[in-house]
Amino acid sequence: MTLDHILHDPDALAALCGAGAFAVVVLIWTALVETDPLPARLKNVTERRDELRHEERQKKLTRREGLAHKDFVKNLVQKLQLEQGKQVSQIRLKLARAGYRSRDAVMLYLLLRIALPIGTGFVVFFLAFVAQAFSAQASMKILAVIGGIIAGVMLPDIFIKNQSQKRETVLRKGIPDALDLMVICAEAGLSLDSALDRVSREIGPSCPELAEEVGLTGVELGFLPDRSRALQNLADRVPLAGVVALVNTLIQTEKYGTPLAQSLRVLSAEMRDERMMAAEAKAAKLPATLTIPMILFILPPLFIVLLGPAILRVMAMMHHH
Repeated sequence: MTLDHILHDPDALAALCGAGAFAVVVLIWTALVETDPLPARLKNVTERRDELRHEERQKKLTRREGLAHKDFVKNLVQKLQLEQGKQVSQIRLKLARAGYRSRDAVMLYLLLRIALPIGTGFVVFFLAFVAQAFSAQASMKILAVIGGIIAGVMLPDIFIKNQSQKRETVLRKGIPDALDLMVICAEAGLSLDSALDRVSREIGPSCPELAEEVGLTGVELGFLPDRSRALQNLADRVPLAGVVALVNTLIQTEKYGTPLAQSLRVLSAEMRDERMMAAEAKAAKLPATLTIPMILFILPPLFIVLLGPAILRVMAMMHHH
């Protein structure tokens, strides 16, 4: 059926209009319906609340195991006694700073510390001695195998450090907005627990990582007997200057009874001044930073544009003479 027949056929035209109207309704419905963008954050907060309830009531909670490989990893780590040692708490804190706070994260990390060196060493050994992928002396191949083993040892730490740096960058950008929201909540008369819960819900769509940390702190404040310990846990998980200053202010407020709104307002003003000074320092570095790009990319085209026609004219005159 051609377009002319559709335009002159009332039934076809009505069906076409109905299909267009249905498509518009579906698009509007899809745009207006909001989905929860923070399932991982809510899951972590819920898991932390369950853990604190377990510690407070001193009961053993049954837990459903996820996948079969998690059971295998857990049993293997327990058989190898990898969780015994003073560094486990440090590893757990390092993983939490990278955003991995599940119960199986430490076991997977410890297993990877053993499996990756073996795997990378075996792959390099296979390529060098079995598949003969590259021709070299035996001593160089042995050095390549040793290098593969060392790379396998370093890979987990490099990955965790990279993830921690990325997460700290995201958290650093979200701290000013979270602090301003806390000031508003405190001036509205909310308590510290209510203010943290409100800030966690409001900051969630823009910065889920910071919302997760604030939500975990609110949960710990409600369950841990020492409230200063709950606040200090936030500074341990997020080792940024702004978060450490905020935690110190909140601990001082809890200890000495300082008005929360006044303390947060002073801290907000100080952090705003620090951000302004950092921006001014960054702007002052721009001339020195732009010197090399100007020399390499801006001045040569400028010289070509300005001196190019004159040089061509001189060459043409010399050619005629």
